[in-house]
Amino acid sequence: MPKLKNLTEVCGAFLRLGLISFGGPVAHLGYFRREFVERRCWLDDAAYADLVALCQFLPGPASSQVAFGLGMRRAGILGGLAASIGFMLPSAVAMILFGYGVASLGDVRHAGWLHGLKLAAVAVVALAVWAMALKLCPDWPRRILGLAAAAAVLLLPGTATQIGAMAACGLIGVGMRSKDPNPVNSPPGRLAKAHAWAAASLLVFVLLLVLLPALAKAGGEKPVAVFDSFYRAGSLVFGGGHVVLPLLRSEVVPPGWISDDAFLAGYGAAQAVPGPLFTFAGYLGTVIEGGSHAWTGGALALFAIYLPAWLLVGGAYPFWHLLRGASWAHAALGGANAAVVGILLAALYRPVCTEAIRDAGDVLASLVAVVLLSRLRVPPWAVVVLMAAAGQWVLR
Repeated sequence: MPKLKNLTEVCGAFLRLGLISFGGPVAHLGYFRREFVERRCWLDDAAYADLVALCQFLPGPASSQVAFGLGMRRAGILGGLAASIGFMLPSAVAMILFGYGVASLGDVRHAGWLHGLKLAAVAVVALAVWAMALKLCPDWPRRILGLAAAAAVLLLPGTATQIGAMAACGLIGVGMRSKDPNPVNSPPGRLAKAHAWAAASLLVFVLLLVLLPALAKAGGEKPVAVFDSFYRAGSLVFGGGHVVLPLLRSEVVPPGWISDDAFLAGYGAAQAVPGPLFTFAGYLGTVIEGGSHAWTGGALALFAIYLPAWLLVGGAYPFWHLLRGASWAHAALGGANAAVVGILLAALYRPVCTEAIRDAGDVLASLVAVVLLSRLRVPPWAVVVLMAAAGQWVLR
C-alpha cells in the first residue's frame, strides 16, 4: 500500500494544477513537465516522454491519462486515481454547477449569451482542427485520409461511421508502411512476470465495451444507457479532448437526452474553465438527469467517461515496452490520427457551424474570436466571456 503522505502529495499537486491549467492538452503536458520533471524530480525527461507517447497511442483524454500515469508511478493505482480526480475536480465542479444553471433557465434556445457561446465554440474547434491537421496530417496521403474520413462522417453520421473511419485509416496506414522498403523495428521488450493485474485491467476494459451496449438494450434503464454512451465515448476517442465533441453529440442528442443548443452551450462554457475538457461530461450528465439531484447524473457521466482511461493506462503501461518500438504500431496510429482530424473537421461543419452561424455578422464574430485566441493569445476563458457578452448585447 502506498504511504498516505505520497497519496496526499499526489492529490494536492494535481488539485493545484487543476485550478490553474488553462490552454488544453498540449499546455497541460507542459505544466506537468515543469512541475514533475523540473521542480519535483519525480521522473526524468526520458521517462516522461515515454509516458506521453503511450497516452498519445491510447484512446482517451491524453493529459488526464498522463496525470493518471504520473500518479501511478508515484503512489501506485491509488495514486493514479488521486492524480486524475484531483486534476479534473475543479473543472468538473464548475461544469456541474453550470449544468444546474442551464437546467434552471428552461428554454434557452433564443438566449443571446447562448448564441455567443456557440460562436466561441466555432473558433475553438476551428483552431483545434487547424493545429491537429498541421501535426497529424503533414503529407498528402494522410491529408487524403482525413478528407475521406470527413466525407464519410458527413454522409453517414453516427458513432459506427466514426469508429469505422478510424479503423480503416489505421489499416491503410499500416499498408502504406508495409510498402516502405526499409521498415525499422526496434527489438521487442521481454514480458515480465508481474503483468497479470495489467492484463486483467485490459480484459475488464474490453468486457465493458462489449457487454454494456447489450445490458443497456436489454434492461432499458436510462442510467445504464447513459453509462454505456459515456463509456464508449471515453473508449473510442483519439486525438485529445476536442475530438470527443462529435462522439458525445452522436450519443446524447439523437436520443433526445439534450438539445443541440444546450450541448453547444456547455461546450462553449467548457473553454472557460481550467483542467481537462472531458469534464464536459459532468455538464451533460447533470442536464440529462435534471432535478435537485442532477449532480448524480454528472458524477455518473464523469466516472463512465474516465473509467476507460484508468483501465487502459493501468493495464497498458506495464506492456508499453513491447509495442513502443514497433513501426507498424506507429503507422497504424498515424492513419487513425488522420481520421481523427477528418472527424473533427466534419464536426466543425455540423453541428458547430450549422448551429451557430446565422449571418455575416456571426462569421465576423467567429473570425474575431479566432484572432483573439491565435494571434493575440487572449486566454480562452476571456474569449468565452467576451463572446457571451457580444451575443447578449451586440449580435441579437
